[in-house]
Amino acid sequence: MKRKITLKDILILQAVVMVYSFAGVIGKIAAGQATVGFLLLYGVEIVVLGIYALLWQQMIRKFELSVAYANRAVALVWALLWAALFFQEQLTPKKIAGVAFVVAGAAIVNGGKEKENDD
Repeated sequence: MKRKITLKDILILQAVVMVYSFAGVIGKIAAGQATVGFLLLYGVEIVVLGIYALLWQQMIRKFELSVAYANRAVALVWALLWAALFFQEQLTPKKIAGVAFVVAGAAIVNGGKEKENDD
């Protein structure tokens, strides 16, 4: 039986998801580079994904798989943030609403699992 999930655990999981989402930023930047820059950034992206894979393995040991994957969907929040910060993409009401639904779903899954563990 898994231990009770704390806010600290969720924040650590979100940090791992943030690492995963940042790999996409590196990939998008790499796409606009010349050959040498592309290869260098592509290598960095692979390293970041390797770090993410190691961290993710630790997370799925701590969390039930359904909770871990529900939180992984919150990578959309990070992607939206990175798009606005790094690529000056517009934050539209539709994008924000879509991400809000994802966050609400992750919160419901997390809250439901905590409730089940209390029983």
